[in-house]
Amino acid sequence: MIIQATMRDLPALESLYAAARGRMKAAGNYDQWKDSYPPRALIEEDIARGRLYLSKEEDALLGAFVFFVGTEENYSAIDGMWMTENRAYGVIHRVASSGTRRGFLHTVVDYCAQFADDLRIDTHRDNAPMRGALTALGFRPCGVVIVDDGTERIAFERVAK
Repeated sequence: MIIQATMRDLPALESLYAAARGRMKAAGNYDQWKDSYPPRALIEEDIARGRLYLSKEEDALLGAFVFFVGTEENYSAIDGMWMTENRAYGVIHRVASSGTRRGFLHTVVDYCAQFADDLRIDTHRDNAPMRGALTALGFRPCGVVIVDDGTERIAFERVAK
């Protein structure tokens, strides 16, 4: 089940993101989230804005992700080209799985596709597992964007047929 996160979920979310950072490093992706991303203040902001979601089964936290329909400022300038222009799109960020179940990203994308035909997401060049999963789910690389910390990310888009 997918539910919105609340401030009561903060300790579990911090543990989830720490474990996700560890799995990223083990897969050779040392730089995307470094040692402290996302910071607690950003998690709190995501919760307050009602855009941080949890996937739970009974009391077990399977993963978390940010989703909203609107404009992502970092996507306004792309070295490349989006598949669509001038239409609403859904943005997926900060996807973190507990690692206990395969296919978490599929669950996230299925959920988000209920609210937007056009989905956009970005990931680090070194995040091979995410890049592969996005391609398998029908996303196409569109170019490179610069995120808040000034680093590059590969931007992906999926448009419903």
